[in-house]
Amino acid sequence: MAQDNRDVLDVLRFELSFLQDGGYGRSPHATWRAPSIFEDSPTCPNFCDPARPHPCENCLLEQFVPQDRRDEAVPCRFIELTADGQSLQDFYRTATQADMEAALAGWLRKQIQKIEEERGLVPKQGAA
Repeated sequence: MAQDNRDVLDVLRFELSFLQDGGYGRSPHATWRAPSIFEDSPTCPNFCDPARPHPCENCLLEQFVPQDRRDEAVPCRFIELTADGQSLQDFYRTATQADMEAALAGWLRKQIQKIEEERGLVPKQGAA
């Protein structure tokens, strides 16, 4: 797969919309398991392909994965969603789906805001 040329801001906005629209609800294709954040989203280059033929390094979300976790089998599980460094992997082990989705929504909003500010699309928070 070639490098993903989509705009990261558009991808994050889509992911937030997907989350808010219930995209991580139970899939009719895999009712036996809870959905996996990012992996079960159209954002993922391997979406709906259990063979996972596309390397994660080509995914736009890779830039949010800590450098020391980029060699993991599923690096997006190590994106830190909270200020204290809780990742999806931590949430899978210790939290409910609702808690994880709330943390994800907060993280997505924060990243979207940060990128919009960097691009001058919105005034920086706290600026007059």
